[in-house]
Amino acid sequence: MSNRKRALVISLIVLFACAVMAIVDGIIQPPYIMKSAIKLVCFVAVPIIYMICSRDDRFRKCLKPSKKRIILAFAIGICVYGVIVGGYFLLRGVIDFSGITNSLINGEGVTRENFVYVALYISFVNSFCEELIFRGLAFGALGGAVSRRIAYPFSALTFAVYHVAIMNGWFSPFIFVLMIVGLAVGGMIFDRIDDGVDSIYPSWIIHLFANLGINTVGLVLFGII
Repeated sequence: MSNRKRALVISLIVLFACAVMAIVDGIIQPPYIMKSAIKLVCFVAVPIIYMICSRDDRFRKCLKPSKKRIILAFAIGICVYGVIVGGYFLLRGVIDFSGITNSLINGEGVTRENFVYVALYISFVNSFCEELIFRGLAFGALGGAVSRRIAYPFSALTFAVYHVAIMNGWFSPFIFVLMIVGLAVGGMIFDRIDDGVDSIYPSWIIHLFANLGINTVGLVLFGII
């Protein structure tokens, strides 16, 4: 497979996965367990099928653990966790966060009783699924097929836009736009820390801590802690 064809296939896989999840999150809105199963197919099974069929060594290499930048990733991750949790306590008197719990309860069936299990899944499994497709495929594999100058914005923007359907209704329009911009910038940072390492694990660690921070806020909002 030529690099041009490989880049086209990678782009279509990423866009297809995002489109399917946008429909699932924004229109169908099934129970969370069903949505997670669909996401595992789109974000994990399909990319692995691509890897097997295409024999893309660049993508395969991204899945191998690497010790490079792991300490840096943990340091950044802990800081991100502190910023998210600290930011919530600083801004909870200014920003209305009730839309988050309302959206989770009404749209996805996430409740106070099952939130701890959902939080663990989101922090560890869901974050890895997203890193697999947005950093392993959309950045690592695409960057190997074409250019990093294309892979950086493609990976970061698809990562940000993917979250549009998820966060719809959580915040006011202004805060929502800021969140999307922040996600795009975060995606670029994730790409940068993986660049030269050829492994998704540094960005996954940071992503994991970011989700832990968000879910810690969720625990507070649901009155669990």
